[in-house]
Amino acid sequence: MVGEMARTIGEWRIWLPRTFTEMWNIGVGSFPIVVLVSGFAGAVTALQTGYQFSGNIPYYVVGTLIVESIVLELGPVLTALVLAGRIGARYAAELGTMRVTEQIDALETLAYDPIAYLVVPRVLAALVMLPVLTVIANSVGVITAMVTAITATDVTSADFTAGLRLSFTPFQIVYSIIKATIFGGAIAFFCSYEGYTANVGAEGVGRSTAQAVVVTSVAILVLDALTALLLAPYLQA
Repeated sequence: MVGEMARTIGEWRIWLPRTFTEMWNIGVGSFPIVVLVSGFAGAVTALQTGYQFSGNIPYYVVGTLIVESIVLELGPVLTALVLAGRIGARYAAELGTMRVTEQIDALETLAYDPIAYLVVPRVLAALVMLPVLTVIANSVGVITAMVTAITATDVTSADFTAGLRLSFTPFQIVYSIIKATIFGGAIAFFCSYEGYTANVGAEGVGRSTAQAVVVTSVAILVLDALTALLLAPYLQA
């Protein structure tokens, strides 16, 4: 499928209009759940960190730990896992249904390349929109964490801001966006592949959808570990 996708890049008249449609579906459709999850994640992180380290270390370190946890790990990973369930399952079910009802065969009969029409737009849209949603998730998570830490713990706004500035580097944002881009490609590709190769029948579609979510979730965790292994030295620098 990777080879077929590379071959169809020149057929931009087919995949370009559908790419914008899929970007809208991913971005606007996923915005509420991403904001909700990132907001609660930031609040819980602030509460746990503030209570565990209160009185033991300087309060500005609490702000440092909270921000780094959200930007480097929780923001991109939680966003990817949420979209693996929402977008990934949808992609697998849609393409699986099209496969078993022979709609993909009909596209080939009409001289439409099904890879260019169905798979490439989904992958490109995920590659673009996952970083955007991750930046939103990071912002909401940090703001929620700051408000929670100030109101529910002994951390002051000056302490939190000092901790944020103490360890912040621009590469942290780049690191988070790199993660999100990789996760987006994995979600769209694996789920589209599982749906595109689904077996005949409702049982085949259900099996492909469940397998797509499981495989994608595991792939996200594996890619998260590999990305940290490769890029962590640059964060330390």
